[in-house]
Amino acid sequence: MKLILAVLVLALVLVVETQAQWHRYPGQAIGGAKDMWRAYRDMRKANWKGADKYFHARGNYDAARRGPGGRWAAKVISNGREALQGLSRRGNSDAAADQAANRWGRNGGNPNRYRPRGLPKKY
Repeated sequence: MKLILAVLVLALVLVVETQAQWHRYPGQAIGGAKDMWRAYRDMRKANWKGADKYFHARGNYDAARRGPGGRWAAKVISNGREALQGLSRRGNSDAAADQAANRWGRNGGNPNRYRPRGLPKKY
């Protein structure tokens, strides 16, 4: 009887602890959006040929490291950006490569996989 009671209490504590994390989600999402903005700003400032995929991966990577809220923000922003760019001049192959870099970073892959040679270290 004591063992059953102990297991039930442990299960209850785990469920409550898991459910108690919901309050962190908005902060993670806001932080993730800031990470995405910083990557975009750095990409514009660097103005480096061939660095687009690196900054896509880096923004998603940084945002996803914040937690589920950051990962969600990275996905929404990345998909929205690609959808808007798809309406303009860019082709599908470039959009597909961008999305691959987005997923790579969001799933914890090292963004340096896409880093072009010679890109200044501050980025």
